[in-house]
Amino acid sequence: MATRTQNRLSANLVKALAERGYYADGGGLYFRVSEFGTRLWAFRYARAGRAREMGLGPYPEVTLKDARELALEARKLLRDDQDPIEKRQGRRSAMAAESQAALTFGQCAAAFIAVKENEWKNAKHGEQWRTTLATYADPVIGRLLVRDVRQAHILKILEPIWTTKTETASRLRGRIENVLDYAAARGYRSGDNPARWRGHLDKILATPSKVAKVEHHSALDYAGVGAFMIELRKQPGIGARALEFAIITAARSGEVRGARWLEVDLDKTVWTIPEERMKAGREHRIPLSDTAVELLRALPRIADCELLFPNSKGTVLSDMTLTAVLRRMGCPVTAHGFRSTFRDWAGETTAYPREVIEHALAHQLKDKAEAAYARGTLFDKRRGLMADWAEFCNRVA
Repeated sequence: MATRTQNRLSANLVKALAERGYYADGGGLYFRVSEFGTRLWAFRYARAGRAREMGLGPYPEVTLKDARELALEARKLLRDDQDPIEKRQGRRSAMAAESQAALTFGQCAAAFIAVKENEWKNAKHGEQWRTTLATYADPVIGRLLVRDVRQAHILKILEPIWTTKTETASRLRGRIENVLDYAAARGYRSGDNPARWRGHLDKILATPSKVAKVEHHSALDYAGVGAFMIELRKQPGIGARALEFAIITAARSGEVRGARWLEVDLDKTVWTIPEERMKAGREHRIPLSDTAVELLRALPRIADCELLFPNSKGTVLSDMTLTAVLRRMGCPVTAHGFRSTFRDWAGETTAYPREVIEHALAHQLKDKAEAAYARGTLFDKRRGLMADWAEFCNRVA
């Protein structure tokens, strides 16, 4: 009787084998029992004059039938002039790469914010990104693989709020677009960005400016500033003093709340805000009026605290602190609106040139030609302007 060259083993024999050694089933398939009693399957072959052995898995997880199928697949690869071990390594490498690229939208958003957060001058900016994405995007695509995000998902996020919260929705769309661009650049997704506006969503969604009018910050009529300042100076607390300082310097709330004593020179009556704290990214020098200097000299100085207007914990005031002062006073305006009040007063009641007023507000001149010539900061002229404004704030019409 001819000796079988393949399928020499049986299920019962394999189950009984316990002595160390290699037991051939044929066709390169072996059942191996190690010196420690471990039992597993191996496929042995020669390629380019080199003997190789590929593990096929442990017994009994891999049955005799399973092992024979795996060995058959390996022999087919050899007939196609492919090395089974190298082929498997290639598959594992591809799977590992696939796994690394299988990030969710939420993971990509967190990674993008972490990368960009150092660029953003305002720490509040990163929190706004996290909040809007968590509120509107995460419920729809937060756990979805970023490569699978489609236009239908974007519309599901944006359409419910596009006409009711237009400004929020528009910013949200831009943030989603940035995250998806980041994912594409890192190789986590491919193809067009379904959140892009120009030439894509602008054909589907209404133009934001057509849907809702831009709401400017509520401002107080400059005629009522003097009376308001009297009431404001009656308000106790560091928040009220910060608001008062913001008004008489025409500075932004964030610039005032983050102001530090090392930025202030009371002898030269100058407040120098470094570029990293300015919206335009440029250093801004504010001439301090006598009223502003008097306010600063009266402020309590806290040991080891460099802030002009710290909270009770010695850290930066909340962005709602100044708003809370206005609410207590029953004044239906915003802290930022006083910059508009200053602009209206300066433009309508003084003879100061427009560029002087714009520099006082740390605005970028929109006219590029004009900006090219106005390279200075018009500091001396602004000193007169800020002194006149402080004097006006001290008068009651």
